[in-house]
Amino acid sequence: MPLAKALELAQEYDLDLVEVAATARPPVCKLMDYGKFKYESAMKAREARKNQAHTVIKEMKLRPKIDPHDYDTKKGHVVRFLKQGDKVKITIMFRGREQSRPELGFRLLQRLADDVQDLGFVESSPKQDGRNMIMVLGPHKKKTEAMAEARALADARKAERLGRTAGPEDDAEDLDDAELDADIVDAVETEELDAPVEAEAEAPEADAPVEQPAAPQGA
Repeated sequence: MPLAKALELAQEYDLDLVEVAATARPPVCKLMDYGKFKYESAMKAREARKNQAHTVIKEMKLRPKIDPHDYDTKKGHVVRFLKQGDKVKITIMFRGREQSRPELGFRLLQRLADDVQDLGFVESSPKQDGRNMIMVLGPHKKKTEAMAEARALADARKAERLGRTAGPEDDAEDLDDAELDADIVDAVETEELDAPVEAEAEAPEADAPVEQPAAPQGA
């Protein structure tokens, strides 16, 4: 189709003439709403980025002779990382004479792996790396699944919080409206009941005889 004819059709249907295959011979063009096309492409890209999962490796450092309380704290962080679908790199740091007893670090890593076996697995077995001993834990859940569960949980909590907040306020507003309507009705009835009484009370006063002043004596 000649270019002039294609431009005429695009103007007639209020569309854009877009070249989709510039290297073809002859070049291929398409009639479309280019603004709508760009918007839909941007929305698809945004949705793809939203559902895209990036593999993140967290790191947790421990000492061979770690305190029990510190161990529980570190283990809590590892559990949280695994629940989020992230890998965790565990590093045991040896100092001084501790380097002569690598079995302490190995036993500590095995203990940690056993404590979190419900959430993750040993992806890389413990191995010595200079003064450190390293082990990598991988999560059972995929990152996308963990993100979906976290998003659903956040939505549920938000809905519950909104429901808990809106309920008492709505009930209080309904109660206030009902009390206000009752007060208005009572006031109207009171005015209607009082109006005839006031009229009857004022009638005798209007018909009461007027006292004449007494005549002066000796007139």
